[in-house]
Amino acid sequence: MTVSSSVPIAPAHAAGAGTHGAAARKTGAARVAAASLVGTTLEFYDHFIFGTAAALIFPKIFFPQSDPFMATILSLLSYGIAFVARPVGAAIFGTLGDRLGRRFVLVTTLLMMGGSTFLIGLLPTYSQIGMMAPLLLALLRFTQGFALGGEWGGAALMVNEFDTTGRRKGFYGSLIQVASPIGVLLANGVFGFMNVITDDASFMQWGWRVPFLVSILLVGVGYFIRRNISESPVFQSIEHTQQKADAPFIETIRDHWRQVLLAIGVRAGEGVIWYVFSLLLLVYVPTRLGLPRQVALNAVLWGAGVGVLAIPMFGALSDRFGRKQTLLFGVAISIVWSFGYFWMLDTRDPTLVIWASVIGMVCQAALWAPLAAFIPEMFETKVRCTGASLGFQLAGVFGGALAPSICLWLLDRFDNPLYISIYCTAGLLLIALCVIKAKVAR
Repeated sequence: MTVSSSVPIAPAHAAGAGTHGAAARKTGAARVAAASLVGTTLEFYDHFIFGTAAALIFPKIFFPQSDPFMATILSLLSYGIAFVARPVGAAIFGTLGDRLGRRFVLVTTLLMMGGSTFLIGLLPTYSQIGMMAPLLLALLRFTQGFALGGEWGGAALMVNEFDTTGRRKGFYGSLIQVASPIGVLLANGVFGFMNVITDDASFMQWGWRVPFLVSILLVGVGYFIRRNISESPVFQSIEHTQQKADAPFIETIRDHWRQVLLAIGVRAGEGVIWYVFSLLLLVYVPTRLGLPRQVALNAVLWGAGVGVLAIPMFGALSDRFGRKQTLLFGVAISIVWSFGYFWMLDTRDPTLVIWASVIGMVCQAALWAPLAAFIPEMFETKVRCTGASLGFQLAGVFGGALAPSICLWLLDRFDNPLYISIYCTAGLLLIALCVIKAKVAR
């Protein structure tokens, strides 16, 4: 695929003072939000289908030389490679976004992520090419994480910077965030469909490949939309006035490290809550409560479905009442629910288990929805892509990546979910502290 020469990825240096208004007229904030949503949905879809396959499929076809337990560990390690790659992608694509433009990042990460996912669907297995199979899998997974590291920052900034009035930044930014539950629903839907139409042998032989291969459809749609949007008018403005940073990464680390740390604190605490209120169910419900795994899967899907509606709602509320106020409200209700959540799960009533997930996802939505506006607002324009991307992706390492191990250790060590609630509360108080300390417009 080639990028249309009629709309250059990096804006021309000759852009005049009227470029800002012309770009805004040519591409409205709503269209930019739609373009960002489609591409970011692909990123999360790819992320979730790999996670599902890493748990169910890859141990048997890419790591069969190990015993089953070790094969699962190795497969999950391949999944975790993305968490290492994300900050690297954030640093590099953040720098490119601040030097070459936000639109460049949007198009490049989309093609890189989609291409890697499609190639995973074509990979030979261990029985066909031996050790090259898991090595290629790890390489493509690193590429996925590398692209995802730059995707969120580019998408969030495009939406943030196209709403020049500032009145709907929270709502438009929340459309980036809603890509996460949509990705969960799509990934589970495609895997579930293939599981229904194939027997076990066919699914292991070729059925698992289909969710990876069909991602190319999202790539096509996302590329078609993204290639025709204009560059961010805010970026065009600083390019015209030659106010771009010479070394965005160095300037961010040297001059804006406090904002990066605050962004990490806000996002890391939210990552803990997201894991506990969603994915922990897949372990807690069948192993501790003895309920069928399908009960947990249903709860996760219902929670994701409600999240699709709750996230834009809280995005709109953040425009009305302010990003800080919305986040602090989310902290308060999440602290309360982190204790009520396990009480409801422990009833072992499948209906209440679903309600526990649904309420948890509403609480999480209040913490998740404002971030696409809140974090970019912490940084000045010339290092905004680098700073926002670094803060968001580094938080994934300290928050979401560590939360599963910490939660399972607490449950094993104390045999009481109360300590997980305390862990959640600590993460939520960190969010509150960082939100209060951050200097943003709203």
